[in-house]
Amino acid sequence: MLKIKDLHASIDDKDILRGINLEINAGEVHAIMGPNGSGKSTLASVISGHEDYDVSQGSIELEGESLEDLSAEERAHKGVFLSFQYPVEIPGVSVTNFVKTAINESRKGRGLEDMPANEMLQKIREKSELLKIDRKFLSRSLNDGFSGGEKKRNEIFQMAMLEPKLAILDETDSGLDIDALRIVADGVNTLKNKENAVIVITHYQRLLEYIVPDFVHVLYNGRIVKSGGKELALELEAKGYDWIKSDVIA
Repeated sequence: MLKIKDLHASIDDKDILRGINLEINAGEVHAIMGPNGSGKSTLASVISGHEDYDVSQGSIELEGESLEDLSAEERAHKGVFLSFQYPVEIPGVSVTNFVKTAINESRKGRGLEDMPANEMLQKIREKSELLKIDRKFLSRSLNDGFSGGEKKRNEIFQMAMLEPKLAILDETDSGLDIDALRIVADGVNTLKNKENAVIVITHYQRLLEYIVPDFVHVLYNGRIVKSGGKELALELEAKGYDWIKSDVIA
């Protein structure tokens, strides 16, 4: 589904990604781990088409189609979804209205008409129940006054509504207590299927106890320096990242 080859990217003339190679198939969950400043969030932003980053080399393909010349909006229409580490607050725009607009803009980008109101309402009910979201929550202004956990739960609700092909969760566990973490993880686990793929970016193994990855990749100094199964996350939890740094230097 997603194929990244020799990807180099920078921002403000500072090199961050220095040759990323990654391939993700439909139905898979991949975890990206690494210390602060290793390039994890940059990788998420570059895949989703953030305009502040300059891609100097390499390629990104989704289902065989190059994303290189597509804007962030166009990539979203192709099925790329990014759950932000720090979601934006939009006072005056309700969660429901934001999601309705996002869905219909996505449909418009694919040459479809707006989703019928009754179909939209039914979908909102189904997905909010799935994530145990109170209906009053949906009438609140988007992320305005939300706790960290509420913001992340709202991001997963958007993901549920948009049903992307590739979901990138950038430190979704940040600011979540254990109950909220379980609800979000349950939502992600319910939404994943053989037709989509998920990238989970995290510092800690804790989230991966609930969203079990098929593969774990360690990003260090702009490169993927180690890959393995879910047991790699446990090893990182036990040893930290110093042993990875030692291996790279050696």
